[in-house]
Amino acid sequence: MSEHDIEDLVCDSILILDRSGHPRLRDHCTALYGFQRGRDCSHTMGRVEDILLRCGHTYRFPLADLPRHAGVPPLGDETDDELQDGYTRGPWLYCEAGTRRWQRLVREGRLRGADATPPRRVPLIDVVADVAEAAEREGDVELIAFWWGLGHQALVGGTPFGPEDLEAIPAVTRLREVVRRTGAWSYELPDGFRPTDDELETLDDELESWWYRIAA
Repeated sequence: MSEHDIEDLVCDSILILDRSGHPRLRDHCTALYGFQRGRDCSHTMGRVEDILLRCGHTYRFPLADLPRHAGVPPLGDETDDELQDGYTRGPWLYCEAGTRRWQRLVREGRLRGADATPPRRVPLIDVVADVAEAAEREGDVELIAFWWGLGHQALVGGTPFGPEDLEAIPAVTRLREVVRRTGAWSYELPDGFRPTDDELETLDDELESWWYRIAA
């Protein structure tokens, strides 16, 4: 069973970043789908295909023009992590920037210039902070609340020793400020996205307590 909430979260984030005219949309899309690959999600890039093609995250070629690439299977029920060698749909071959299929097309000269440059790595928390700020401008408190509700382990990772380690990350501060300004900290979320107020009272985890306790 796919995590449809996560699929929607990634899709909506790409849409809002595109509307905001974000200058690193290609890199941010790569980071968002990298996050999605770590969850129980299906291949959902078709929902925002026009954006992905436009920003250079995804490339599409007529299969008839690529006889050396014959045999690439059609898109089925693969997860994003199984698409390193691309996929076909109808008369088209698709590949994502940075994958093995993309690297082969670069070597063959099918992709040049900026299209032949791999995506730059962006920490997920930086992407989420940018999404939250764009969502604040549009008044989308729900999108902000869902990202924040995933918690520090999902968004930051690593092994912070205490709240001061999280506070030292500028993007964490940016996200918390947006959550505070918009009231997203009190937005009602589905079970599992954040501790309830009662659970916070008995939570024996300094990091989670700090993350979820945001005063109005």
